[in-house]
Amino acid sequence: MNKLFQAAVMKSLTMAAPPLPLVFLLMTAGAFGTEWSVKYNQQEICALNGSTVFMNGTFTHPEHLTVNETFWVIDPVPRVEPTDLSKDPDYSGRVEFFTDDQKHFSLKLSDVMKKDEHQFCFRIITNVEKERWVGFPGVQLRVTELHVEAPEEVTEGQTADLTCKTTCSLTDPTFIWYKNGRPLTTKTIKNNQLHLQTVSSEDAGSYSCAVGGSQHLHSTAHSLRVRYPPKNVSVSICSSGEIVEGSSVTLTCSSDGNPPVKNYTWFKEGGTSPVGSGQNYSIISITADHIGLYYCEAENDHGAERSDGVPVFFKGYPLILYVAVGVGVCMITVFLTVVLWRRSSESRRKRQDRNTDQPIYSNEGQTDHSTRPPPEDESSVYANVTVFKKQR
Repeated sequence: MNKLFQAAVMKSLTMAAPPLPLVFLLMTAGAFGTEWSVKYNQQEICALNGSTVFMNGTFTHPEHLTVNETFWVIDPVPRVEPTDLSKDPDYSGRVEFFTDDQKHFSLKLSDVMKKDEHQFCFRIITNVEKERWVGFPGVQLRVTELHVEAPEEVTEGQTADLTCKTTCSLTDPTFIWYKNGRPLTTKTIKNNQLHLQTVSSEDAGSYSCAVGGSQHLHSTAHSLRVRYPPKNVSVSICSSGEIVEGSSVTLTCSSDGNPPVKNYTWFKEGGTSPVGSGQNYSIISITADHIGLYYCEAENDHGAERSDGVPVFFKGYPLILYVAVGVGVCMITVFLTVVLWRRSSESRRKRQDRNTDQPIYSNEGQTDHSTRPPPEDESSVYANVTVFKKQR
């Protein structure tokens, strides 16, 4: 195809040419000699939709020619004078051209769009009307958006990988991850992948990714749902007014779980079977038989959890009963503490008395030795007495 295209260009040069003939300068040396060259730093560029991209290169030309003008064009074709991009309504205000005395050239294209996927070529106009050149092939621009590839739902305790995907290869990208709009800094990020080692309910949320240098260009958000058993199960009490005997009372069980709780079961402390089911449990006319601690159990497909007990009582009897029981327990505790302390003190005192009862004093005042066996060495007894008298 390239040879046919080059032949068509060559043929167009030998025919009656339009006022501004178009000649394509091939990247390899051709019939026009090696004095002309246009070299691009990159032959293909992948850019994010909405980003700014630069295309750079260098050129040379025969010394007897003077360059009057340079600009950029897209998708040049034979026998058709290409349009200066700065004058194209689709690019006006979005392109800037740069050249210097060392024959470096550059194109800056802002707010890149999907429709910008063209081949961009550098155009050279000299002081000789028929010496006009285009560096072809040029730079092929590919445009991509970021999107997150991840499971829709994962169970607590499992692992999950989220991948930031593109349709073309960005140049040395640094990927940044966001959860609910905030950058993630405590998770494992490798290349374009976010790894959640042990998923918890806290990991549920909206995830997006971006690339360093274009942090304002986030991917579309991906919602990650986490399945987990009921948590934070609690009971609240609702009554139309002050609870007195005969009042109606409603207990409500609340919990956090995904999927939502399917079954609520109510229990009264001390009972052997449930007293009710459903998220709400109502006592139509409260009596002394209803007094006690109540708790609920919430269950979904991934497990169950019980709430703490909540006391249910009405004004008067139940309150006095609870206070009496509480005071009784406190008094018994104090009584047992005092008894144990006194026994411990008496035991220590007796041990001290035994330790202070020395044999030397009992020997001196002893008159009846019938209950004691005689010492094996009587001299030792007298020796003890003599020592005792010396001390006095």
